Amino acid sequence: MPAKSAAQQKAAGAALAAKRGAIKKSKLKGASKSMEKSMSERELDELASTKRKGKPEHVSKS
Repeated sequence: MPAKSAAQQKAAGAALAAKRGAIKKSKLKGASKSMEKSMSERELDELASTKRKGKPEHVSKS
């Protein structure tokens, strides 16, 4: 499942780093914090490895 926006890809990267122990889990905020808790390392890796080129920074909810 590729990331739909650059922000989602960045959040997944931060969550993946925390899950792997590269950064402290207490440093996470917002989406990355919930992603770290609810997603597996494999799912986070898939999102984080998405290329950012051509992706919008944010996607509207509607």
